[in-house]
Amino acid sequence: MKDVVLKIKGIQKNLDGEDNTIELITEGKFYKRNGAYYLVYEESEISGMEGATTTLKIQDDKVLMKRFGTSNSKLIFEKGKKHKTAYHTQYGDFDMEVTTNKIEIDISDLGKGSIKLSYRLVISNTVESNNQLTIDIN
Repeated sequence: MKDVVLKIKGIQKNLDGEDNTIELITEGKFYKRNGAYYLVYEESEISGMEGATTTLKIQDDKVLMKRFGTSNSKLIFEKGKKHKTAYHTQYGDFDMEVTTNKIEIDISDLGKGSIKLSYRLVISNTVESNNQLTIDIN
């Protein structure tokens, strides 16, 4: 397991064209197991999920994001595929649907590189947004 610095940038654009950008630099852990890369980091107040731990499993052209703690969710990012999941928060449970448009993974065994995702998110069939997530690993 290796200590890494993660630079995370998320851009969310709603259907009215309004952007919401979050940028975060945090420390995390990187390791490789059974042919997959893993990133683990603690969420912060900036992301709105303080008290949650996020684990990313990166394998082939697929990214699995799991969150545990104040909110629990499991998102699957796979190009051209739609995945449905439940999002458990302190305010209640929501259904989510993720459709990934673009996925770019460039990570070395040394724990350096980047992940770029572009996806559409629908929450409880009402809130819809187009999102971009970039994670740089150093």
